[in-house]
Amino acid sequence: MAWSLIHAGWMHLLLALINAHDWTMRYVTTFSTEVFSLLNSIIYFHKAVQELERAHDNLSFAAFLYAIIGAIGTMLVAIFLSTAEKWKPLLHRYVRMGLAEYAAAISIVIFIGMPHVVELASLDRSTLHVSTTFKPSSPDRSQFFVQFWQLPVGWIFAAIIPGFIITVLFFFDHEVSSIICTNDRYGTKKPSGFAWDIVLLGTTTVLCGILGIPPANGLLPQAPLHSESLLHTEKEEILISVDGEEKVEHRDVRRVHEQRWSAFLHAGAILVFVSPPFQHVLGLTPTSVLAGLFMFMGEQSLSVNPILYRFFYLLTPPSELPKLPADVKSYRGVHLYTVVQVVITIVIFIVTLTKAAPAFPVLIIILVPIRLLLMNRLWDRETLRFVDAWACRKGTPEDDKDLLAGEVNEKVGSTPRLPGETIKDV
Repeated sequence: MAWSLIHAGWMHLLLALINAHDWTMRYVTTFSTEVFSLLNSIIYFHKAVQELERAHDNLSFAAFLYAIIGAIGTMLVAIFLSTAEKWKPLLHRYVRMGLAEYAAAISIVIFIGMPHVVELASLDRSTLHVSTTFKPSSPDRSQFFVQFWQLPVGWIFAAIIPGFIITVLFFFDHEVSSIICTNDRYGTKKPSGFAWDIVLLGTTTVLCGILGIPPANGLLPQAPLHSESLLHTEKEEILISVDGEEKVEHRDVRRVHEQRWSAFLHAGAILVFVSPPFQHVLGLTPTSVLAGLFMFMGEQSLSVNPILYRFFYLLTPPSELPKLPADVKSYRGVHLYTVVQVVITIVIFIVTLTKAAPAFPVLIIILVPIRLLLMNRLWDRETLRFVDAWACRKGTPEDDKDLLAGEVNEKVGSTPRLPGETIKDV
């Protein structure tokens, strides 16, 4: 595993050096990113179910029932508090803001303390396993660093294959999450540092390989949640023209407060809590609370996924459906597009449960040419223009084709022709 991560690390650095974002993600549409986001949501829910299954195997029946209550309660309290900014005029504005931004943390603290109250304290519980000494947690290891230099040369080269798969997964995951958390909705002004992000990710991946620990990457839905917590309202001056006169109008604009402190403090808190004195605090966390956190993160990711809303359209009577643009004939194509996305997501999720799981990032990448080369033959152009778009630039693939066709026609129209020669002949 160490060499797989080391290979993944230099591959990340290579992707950053050649600025891979500009010539790879420019071909990715929201068809693929929505499927990937939905897959992440399903995986989070599945992880929660796995935690509860372990609780069922290790706890008494009464403790297991409370584990279910604790997991669902953690999720519901976090969801409830995340809507605090809409409680106006209840409580002060800054109180509502604090409750909304730290909804998950508050919910976790509540349900960590809940099992220690009255009769619940007598129940057995399953908590996070933490180390109490400054040494590797695995009993098979006596030192922190993996002796990766002792692996035979043949296996070192063989590790390039899983390293490549890890690189594909990490690169796509990071690019999609970066695109989502810097889209137009958040009004970011500073340019995105995609290449520097990949350099940092590659460096930490190598370090994880040398230390023999799992690499950390998953940014969905953490990165969008971070952007959501930094949203605030600003007054923006907009120049408008009224009856030929230019006037300045002030409008409220929602924009992310761009700074480095929140990420720095987050990283600092992680370093503090992995130190032995504070790991004891983490050891008080019931695994049911972890399951509830997984469900909350899955819900937050799912709630902003367009697939969910289009899936609701499948259950909505035709008379109640929103009006489509004039060029889109009916909802039939939209419904079929949604069903295909859901089926593809379920198939890829099933793959992740098999021995072929390490290859699932390749399936995500294959969706890109499928969308560009195959789906335009099965759906009409206007339907695809309505449901899909480029992931990290303006417009849709259909817009680009129309523009290209217009340029070709313009060139053909300006080409001198012989008498009796048609445009087709030219």
